[in-house]
Amino acid sequence: MKTSGTFSIAVAGLGRRIATVIRHLAAAAPHIRIVAHADPAPIGRSMLEKRGLDAGTAYGDVETMLAAEKPDLLMVGSPNHLHLDHISAGLAAGARVFSEKPVVRTEEETWALARLLREHGQSSVLVGLVLRSSPLVAAVARRLGPDGIGRLVSFEGNEHLHPEHGAFLMRDWRRHEAHAGSFLLDKCCHDFDLYRLFAGALPARVASFGGRSIFTPENEALAERRYAGGEVPYELWRAGWNAGESVFRSDADVADNQTALIEYENGVRLSFHANTHAGILQRRWYFAGTDGAMEADLVTNRLTFRDALGTSDPQTEEFPASIEGHYGSDEQMGRHLAAHLLDGAPFPVQVYDAMVAGLTVMAADRAMREGSVVDCRPMWERLEKELRGR
Repeated sequence: MKTSGTFSIAVAGLGRRIATVIRHLAAAAPHIRIVAHADPAPIGRSMLEKRGLDAGTAYGDVETMLAAEKPDLLMVGSPNHLHLDHISAGLAAGARVFSEKPVVRTEEETWALARLLREHGQSSVLVGLVLRSSPLVAAVARRLGPDGIGRLVSFEGNEHLHPEHGAFLMRDWRRHEAHAGSFLLDKCCHDFDLYRLFAGALPARVASFGGRSIFTPENEALAERRYAGGEVPYELWRAGWNAGESVFRSDADVADNQTALIEYENGVRLSFHANTHAGILQRRWYFAGTDGAMEADLVTNRLTFRDALGTSDPQTEEFPASIEGHYGSDEQMGRHLAAHLLDGAPFPVQVYDAMVAGLTVMAADRAMREGSVVDCRPMWERLEKELRGR
């Protein structure tokens, strides 16, 4: 917490996403100052400048920037494979760190991060699991339990993307696991963070099936399709760093569709489905409990509840609906981050939550690759050992 003066921020990897986070943070805390950034191709700089925000001095590398500027906070928006190095550099320089999700990319990087946290404390790192700031998530949490659906028995979740979004993933740097980690990790790790929150326990067993079945040479004829206005669906979203040109002959090694089944330690069960070429954009959760059922739709920002026997009419709560800005979560996370950094208010998610979410997805990816059901308990034992040092 900064109790006086200007709050200074340096940025490692000034891309579009971290620029969006900074924009909302600055709106909530006008006195923050971006003092510097290190990025060979800072795409997000123009986004900030259009909003009247100075991106500060440009540096050639993160370490030099940190030594020269000594910021209060390092914001990490670099490609995922650089997160651990940049987090480590920030902590070594005495700064707190905010990292975009996923916080790290592999199990080994997770253990290395745990050892850093053992030295610097878990409060030293914040993670942008943005859906934790969703107004709809807070409403769901209120309905879980005796005043709502009763004991949660099972639930389902999904995330289905329009073709232009899926095509972007096949051309952007996120198409390579070496840079991004898996599709599920890069795109859906904050979903799996929420699923653990909703279930109220750690995952015990995970199974998963998926692969690349859409963006393949066999489906290349799809590239001839056009929207009514003549737009090419598969070229609408401009790819960023290390971009590729081909969609259906991409050198991608990530999945474009995946399902997962999780049983949590308390017996709650989840089914999950993601697809990157869907005609109906959807991100939805359905919960079945002993006393009722609940559906939460993030695209419409609507929650519907009904008692188990259907003896009363469905109850509906609606929130301002927009698919932009993570359904209103970006703006709210900016306020949460400002309140935490400047006033010491609690941040809605901890780095431990991000690590558990990442490991859960990594277990699902391992299950998909191996055709197995993965026992998660050894991961949680290892995580506790690395965090505690014994």
